[in-house]
Amino acid sequence: MGPLTVAITGANGFVGAACVAEARRQGHPVLAVYRSTPRPDCADDPDITPLQFDLGATNAATELMQHLPEGSALIHAAAHLGDDPEALKRDTIDATRRLIAARGARDIRLVLISSISVYDTDAVQPGDTIRESNPLLPLADPHDARDPYAGAKRMQEDMLTGGEDDWILRPGAVWGPTRSWHALQGFWASKLFVTIGSDGELPLCHVDHLARVSVAAAGTRTEGVPALNVLDDDRPTRARFLRAHRRSYGWPRLNITVPYGAWLALVRLLKPVSGKLPGLFREPVLRARMMPLRWSNDRARSDFGLEDIDTFEGMMARTKEAER
Repeated sequence: MGPLTVAITGANGFVGAACVAEARRQGHPVLAVYRSTPRPDCADDPDITPLQFDLGATNAATELMQHLPEGSALIHAAAHLGDDPEALKRDTIDATRRLIAARGARDIRLVLISSISVYDTDAVQPGDTIRESNPLLPLADPHDARDPYAGAKRMQEDMLTGGEDDWILRPGAVWGPTRSWHALQGFWASKLFVTIGSDGELPLCHVDHLARVSVAAAGTRTEGVPALNVLDDDRPTRARFLRAHRRSYGWPRLNITVPYGAWLALVRLLKPVSGKLPGLFREPVLRARMMPLRWSNDRARSDFGLEDIDTFEGMMARTKEAER
């Protein structure tokens, strides 16, 4: 039997590109699926086959599956990353449903890149630890979900329920070269950055760590459809993240930290007008993004034996160096 063929959707995206590089590093032939712009390295590596498909189109998934041999794997990293419900329905929900239908009963393992946003943070309290057994968001159309993106990822996962030999990976906030910052720190107010601080862990996932787990899952048979939190081992507080980012990048220069409890009290006072305010002024969104929590990646470590490449500060320095 030859090396495992790995198809990767969203191959020119942030996560998909890292998965392509990791799969090639491990010697796997890659089918790099992109929608509009091909990867520049496809012409340089004969073991990367570029395939152009708009997975939101009706017949694209069926045509793509014709390129995958039996016993191959598909890392599904393509998805809409914003909060537009229509785009989420087309590019996340419908595209995934068509991929699963087009696969049918063929021996092609699916590794779905989901998100920790699928957890129901209204069902936990500050200081709790989020594990794979925690309650998930209720199923809802992106138009009706608390967070349209999280609602779409939750529906993606539900499509795999009841299957077998697939994987669901729930990464935290994915960061890495060109994306050293993340959305779980706070918000900008002109040139001032407001950190909503606590002693909770930032659920970060470096893109290199996510790629290693994704490719490992692609080559690993399983029973059922395990869901794994994919997180860095060394998860900083927001204060520690801020110090490390300033050391490597020099910004944000102006920062004020407001304790989570104080911000929550303000949000509750503003509840009568919260519908007109940005997300972090609405309690369900604030809890989902900023509540001080602990996170477990024990199952991913147990299943794949993977550890961080470096400490958090070391990963931040590596990320900055990779951008040069």
